[in-house]
Amino acid sequence: MRLSKGLSQMALSQKIGMSSSFVSHVESSKRRAKYNINHLNEIAKTFNCSPKDFWPDAPIS
Repeated sequence: MRLSKGLSQMALSQKIGMSSSFVSHVESSKRRAKYNINHLNEIAKTFNCSPKDFWPDAPIS
């Protein structure tokens, strides 16, 4: 979603009040950093969507 909206990691990190390295770590499959519900709420505000848009429709197996 970040890429489709044309936002850099730096721009997103500034909008949600996190470091750009944290955003980078969340997006890396090699790191264990993850967004919490508060982060997702801030991202939803940035993208003008619902936090539930970041959750899958079905449980993850």
